Amino acid sequence: MSVKHPVIAVTGSSGAGTTTVMKAFQHIFRREKIKPGVVEGDSFHRYDRKGMRAQLKDEEAKGNTHFSHFGPGANLIAELETLFKTYGATGTGKVRKYLHDADEAAPHKQDPGTFTPWTDMEPGSDLLFYEGLHGGYKDDEHNVAKHADLLIGVVPIINLEWIQKLHRDQNMRGYSQEAVVETILRRMPDYVNHLCPQFSRTHVNFQRVPTVDTSNPFIARDIPTADESMLVIRFADPKGIDFQYLLSMLAGSMMTRPNNIVCPGGKMSLAMQMIFTPMILRLMDKKRRA
Repeated sequence: MSVKHPVIAVTGSSGAGTTTVMKAFQHIFRREKIKPGVVEGDSFHRYDRKGMRAQLKDEEAKGNTHFSHFGPGANLIAELETLFKTYGATGTGKVRKYLHDADEAAPHKQDPGTFTPWTDMEPGSDLLFYEGLHGGYKDDEHNVAKHADLLIGVVPIINLEWIQKLHRDQNMRGYSQEAVVETILRRMPDYVNHLCPQFSRTHVNFQRVPTVDTSNPFIARDIPTADESMLVIRFADPKGIDFQYLLSMLAGSMMTRPNNIVCPGGKMSLAMQMIFTPMILRLMDKKRRA
């Protein structure tokens, strides 16, 4: 960890509410006049879209039915660790972009589902802001988590995550329910082995819990809304957190453990801005003094 050039990482699977996180941080950065270098986790996938399809077939032919983006084999973990480490020391590093769709691909004159070439980060950023699957990753060989000055987990309970994935992939991507369920099952070992442990390394976790029945996620007609959810916020180290202030500002919130606060789901953006603004200002202050 280096406060010379702070690294903030948000880890969680897609559809976990990471878009809300992104917006909350954009508000903080704009208000405090902070210029982030933004890095998407997808840009550290090992294979482009066509390559991943081919690799899935190869893995299945070898009898591996659990190859997925959640696991280290489908990602450039060493390169991600190097980026965090290098940025912390020098304020720059090697990045590229994954072009999700035609709109993103058009300016680069490339096909959707491909990567742009590796380049050095644009100079002059105040901090690195990473959002993706592996910001808190650690194994015997690599430790991405230790290079993050602020590590945040965003994780809906698993039934809610499945409902969100089913709805997104069926409605926006045109997949059949069977195909989505197959993906969920294929990813499950990687989810358990490589995603879940990251949430024990985070400094702060946000877990969305629906307050409506999601016991069979495969028949749910609607995704539970923010107003039909509660948000469990867990601090790894509650020292220095002004819980009284948070409870007074987040209407309808309560403490359930000495390091846990629960608030209405619709307050996620507000809670994030209130919790992370002072943390980021402390990091920026340390950066100035480094």
